[in-house]
Amino acid sequence: MLTLFHHPLCPHSRYVRLILGEYGIEARDVEERFWERREEFLLLNPAGELPVLVAEGEPPIPGAAIIAEYIEETRANGSGDDRLMPLQPRARVEVRRLASWFNDKFHAEVSGPLVTERVFKRHMTQEQGGGPPDTDVLRAARHNMRYHLAYLGWLVRTRDWLAGERLSLADLAAAAHLSAADYLGEVPWNEDEAAKNWYARVKSRPSFRPILADVLAGVPPAKNYADLDF
Repeated sequence: MLTLFHHPLCPHSRYVRLILGEYGIEARDVEERFWERREEFLLLNPAGELPVLVAEGEPPIPGAAIIAEYIEETRANGSGDDRLMPLQPRARVEVRRLASWFNDKFHAEVSGPLVTERVFKRHMTQEQGGGPPDTDVLRAARHNMRYHLAYLGWLVRTRDWLAGERLSLADLAAAAHLSAADYLGEVPWNEDEAAKNWYARVKSRPSFRPILADVLAGVPPAKNYADLDF
């Protein structure tokens, strides 16, 4: 049995949960309040960051990108048509590029600041950077959201899915980060119809149901968060 240490609104954790869901892999979910820096959790990942996947009898697997590769290498059975990472090297490069775009760049510029400022800082100590939201940080994240959304819209106007003809890790990475922002009502979907339609397709997949069911105490989801047709 796999165990996933995660937080419901952590975009990287959502990415891993979507991958597990797409492959039908069961895992025991453990909600980790990473800012508490529990000794037991730090033993699993000294960086103190989420997510961490633990497989019985194996070393802990830290970080969304590493976990994604681990699942592809060890747990993703089936033919190439069933995989979230294509078989062709050239196609794999594009999937990795876009997965990195959202897991790294989008997270640094948009989803990370939004979730940290509006949710995580409520629980952090002053020494950890906790306190009220920084309005300048939120303003910058909202500005950055628009060009990322426009880029995503351009991609899906030229392809069936973000990285090509099939759903891939790139789509799950983008959807995971956007879903965290969407929970907070921070995605201006009316600005790009193509991006909105793509998200509706991903949002309707069975793997997304647990994500849409997430509700944080004291931070209710935006009105249309769980609405499949917005």
